[in-house]
Amino acid sequence: MIPDFIKIRTIKERRIAGMNDRYQTPLAERYASKEMQYIFSPDMKFKTWRKLWIALAETEAELGLPITQGQIDELKAHQDDINYEDAKKREKEVRHDVMSHVYAYGLQCPKAKGIIHLGATSCYVGDNTDIIIMTEGLKLVRKKLVNVINELSKFADKYKAQPTLAFTHFQPAQPTTVGKRATLWMNELVMDLEDLDYVLSTMKLLGCKGTTGTQASFLELFNGDQDKIRQIDKKIAEKMGFDKCVPVSGQTYSRKVDTRVLNILAGIAASAHKFSNDIRLLQHLKEVEEPFEKSQIGSSAMAYKRNPMRSERMASLADYVMCDALNPAIVSSTQWFERTLDDSANKRLSVPEGFLAVDGILDLYLNVVDGLVVYDKVIIKHMMAELPFMATENIMMDAVKAGGDRQELHERIRELSMVAGKRVKQEGLDNNLLELIAADPMFGVTLEELQAKLDPIKYVGRSKEQVEEYLAEVIKPILDANADVLGLTAQINV
Repeated sequence: MIPDFIKIRTIKERRIAGMNDRYQTPLAERYASKEMQYIFSPDMKFKTWRKLWIALAETEAELGLPITQGQIDELKAHQDDINYEDAKKREKEVRHDVMSHVYAYGLQCPKAKGIIHLGATSCYVGDNTDIIIMTEGLKLVRKKLVNVINELSKFADKYKAQPTLAFTHFQPAQPTTVGKRATLWMNELVMDLEDLDYVLSTMKLLGCKGTTGTQASFLELFNGDQDKIRQIDKKIAEKMGFDKCVPVSGQTYSRKVDTRVLNILAGIAASAHKFSNDIRLLQHLKEVEEPFEKSQIGSSAMAYKRNPMRSERMASLADYVMCDALNPAIVSSTQWFERTLDDSANKRLSVPEGFLAVDGILDLYLNVVDGLVVYDKVIIKHMMAELPFMATENIMMDAVKAGGDRQELHERIRELSMVAGKRVKQEGLDNNLLELIAADPMFGVTLEELQAKLDPIKYVGRSKEQVEEYLAEVIKPILDANADVLGLTAQINV
């Protein structure tokens, strides 16, 4: 039941009270940047509509229709000062958003009123604008993605030689380096960037193709002049900053385009989720932590806690985006013939929300990487607890070189490892495998000699070199090509 105090509020009272008496999307209030919010704002949408109407009028004039420069100038003069109240009032009467804005534009442009939207259908402004907005959204996503890669590259380079336990099945495994692990996160983002660049390169406007995609209205307007009609899409594309329009369509561009776009966003979300999982696990181990601000509260009950809340938020938003990508897939598969309107309500939600959520994810990613804390002493402590087990192969090989039997030595190391493992797991004591091996005459080696073998850097393989090669051969060309967009930082709202 709606409270009475809401029912009786005047418009002025509501304005004073703000928006606290109605639902507000967390995507705008908490997560997405102002830049991404503007791209999907009504202002961006309706200003783009007017740009498209101007482009159409210019094109029709250039191809010989009786549209004057004065009419076009009038349209341009009111391109950005949209009379929203007039449009809203008209929409209540006619129940059609496009024709309401045609009407409102005509009020401002009395000389041009009769040629606005000439020969077009609603999808001329609606679909072309959607393509333009998604393209701008992808460009902003791309900018942030490149900056995350840049920050990760700095982190990888800094810690390229810092040994750390690797994990398979989340069990200690052959060591890697902190920097090498960062290249794994980075490489997934590079794959996302490649996919994004491909989809960006294929974005095409719908153009102006009429009610079922046949351009029948233009046959009438141009008296059947096929050559002129063929030029319409090309001219509109150029005026709107695109290379091409789709070659064929029904009334709308194929909704498969939305599927491709949101799949890009879902891919980025999946990569970010993987990173956030790893950080949360590392923070549990106290090896690596996300940034924690001076006055930040980790837990409402346990004051000592430092919870990986930003990484958890990344994971949460990523879950949403990956599920959201199903929306355009279902919509595109169930469109009927040349047009059906059951895409509209879904599209208004799924596409903007996918972009706003990924924008929030990338801001979080950038913020976390920029402030990652590495506890090298804890890392080494954990390594030294496990390294005796990992050094056994080298110990065994040295004993074989000294004349030992490989199979017998292997069995003996297995037996001693079980004894040491029991001591660690069941008794909670330190790993004494090296002491056990030193005490066994089969190996003929002192404890001091064994301890000399436990330099962690000896067990990380080519991790350092792999990081250097990856940064030089894969990452540097990307960063060099995008130097003009580097330097972003991200502030988190909550």
